[in-house]
Amino acid sequence: MAFTETQETILEQIIEAYQNGKRLSDLPEVSGKNPYNLYCEVLDEDGESKKAALASLLPYIEDDCSYGVEFDITVASPTCTRIGNTDLHKSLPVQSRMKGCLLDDDGNVVEYLDPTDWTGNVLDGSRGQVMVEIPAHYRKCETEGNKRRVRISELPLAGYHLVPRMYISAYQATVERSTLKLCSVKNTGVDYRGGNNNAEWDGLVKTLLGRPATYLSRTNFRKYARNRNAAATSEWNCMTYDAQKALYWLFVTEYATLNTQAAYYAEKDSNGFSQGGLGQGVTNASRWSEFSGNFPFVPNGYTDALGNGTGQVEYIVTDTDLDITQDVWVPRYRGIENPFGNIWQWTDGINVRINPTADNGGNDLSEVFVCSDPAKFSDSGYDGYSHVGNEARTEGYVKRVIFGEYGEIMPAEVGGGSTTYHCDYHYTNIPTATALRGVLFGGYAGNGAGAGFAFAHSRSAPSHSTALFGSRLCFIPELA
Repeated sequence: MAFTETQETILEQIIEAYQNGKRLSDLPEVSGKNPYNLYCEVLDEDGESKKAALASLLPYIEDDCSYGVEFDITVASPTCTRIGNTDLHKSLPVQSRMKGCLLDDDGNVVEYLDPTDWTGNVLDGSRGQVMVEIPAHYRKCETEGNKRRVRISELPLAGYHLVPRMYISAYQATVERSTLKLCSVKNTGVDYRGGNNNAEWDGLVKTLLGRPATYLSRTNFRKYARNRNAAATSEWNCMTYDAQKALYWLFVTEYATLNTQAAYYAEKDSNGFSQGGLGQGVTNASRWSEFSGNFPFVPNGYTDALGNGTGQVEYIVTDTDLDITQDVWVPRYRGIENPFGNIWQWTDGINVRINPTADNGGNDLSEVFVCSDPAKFSDSGYDGYSHVGNEARTEGYVKRVIFGEYGEIMPAEVGGGSTTYHCDYHYTNIPTATALRGVLFGGYAGNGAGAGFAFAHSRSAPSHSTALFGSRLCFIPELA
């Protein structure tokens, strides 16, 4: 692919910089702009090949072409230090390309939604599933002593791993009951009844119409996701561990905090950076069990007026017969509603082999296995999975995650608090015989300060289902 005259000028400058050991920030501006920023602006549909060509010349200018955070695992504060290109921390080129869309069952984008307000779009499933496109980007995770660094870039810099383009449901998933297809829709019809599909509640305050589906095992969430298109083999999935991990690090690199539930601020700080977090979320429903038996009560699409944005919207529901009022704030992260809280989210592509204690003939290890190939997802074994580390054996607030080269977010050590270290809780237990456990993330409407992106639950087999276990819908395009 030929470069434009402007791009040729930039490439010539970059080659000269490479030869003379200069940084991009030291180069003369082209048309009044920094070469890297200008180059990103002029990328067309064939831009990926141009990025690769450019990146092959840029292994030495990481601080110009990446942005991220650094934190010390011995420091209790969840606040991270921003590293990399300051301008990129302000423009957030990866996060800014997250956008809502309608996706057909072949994985084609039918349309991109109004970036400022989705309420004028058709979101009932008739034109496609309501998804958020996560752009392909590159991520590097580094460990240096007690320091941990996470950097992301639009360019395939040396040492960075591809985070492929994916689509994550804007809403916690429901099921089209007549076809048993997992859905991401805003639809109050009886065919999309959430929870356990209890029709007796349709006319009540605690109705399940328009709510996410629960009381399903991870096995069935995967099956119903694949039902969207049998010919697409394993592209349709329920929530995946890779998707959860991608969202977590996108949030952390944007807000420079490990505390998902930090107070929400709509305004940027004095430096032009995102500040705070996503707020408490739907986690403070103290009488949820009395109200709806722990079934979901917040309707899908409640925050759609925020479009592709981030924010929170108050939701109040009252049952006068029980004298119960649930008053919660529904969070949204760049188009993704309830990224944590409300209900637990079954997550595929991760299995934990929890062994008994040594006293019971075990090895005292909870071994975490992950898989990035949906065709190999399994509820019964670890073939095609990689062992990435060991999970903490006790419950408590997360002090340290496994991390490693790929930024694993499973808890490795507890001992933190609701406002220290990773600020999220961890549930597990130790069986008397070796067990394969699935993992749920996020927490539910009664978890309070323990909820968040990194709140992990490994107490249940993949076959388990309850009123508060749900998931999301994902589409993972096959890589060429």
